[in-house]
Amino acid sequence: MAGNPLEALGKLDPGIMEHLKTGDRFVFEDGALPGRIKLLMALAFDAAHGAAEGVAALAQRALKEGATAAEIAEAVRVAWHLAGVGSLYTASRGLKDIAG
Repeated sequence: MAGNPLEALGKLDPGIMEHLKTGDRFVFEDGALPGRIKLLMALAFDAAHGAAEGVAALAQRALKEGATAAEIAEAVRVAWHLAGVGSLYTASRGLKDIAG
């Protein structure tokens, strides 16, 4: 499940991928919040919105940026508290490769 969930779109429209990469750098670079925290926030949003592939991709990126498994778990708790139990099922599907 790892990898870029937008890979197919990138093959169809490489131009839009360049715009997405620019926006991605702008949003997720270190600032007042470290990039890993922003990635965890996005992971919680994807869990809340049913995007298991997004959860997987963002978890991988967050780990590369220094996030811990405990931080990922706490981000999922936030999604569950604010969006309901469905986010736990989504997160579990997205995190199956990480959890082992």
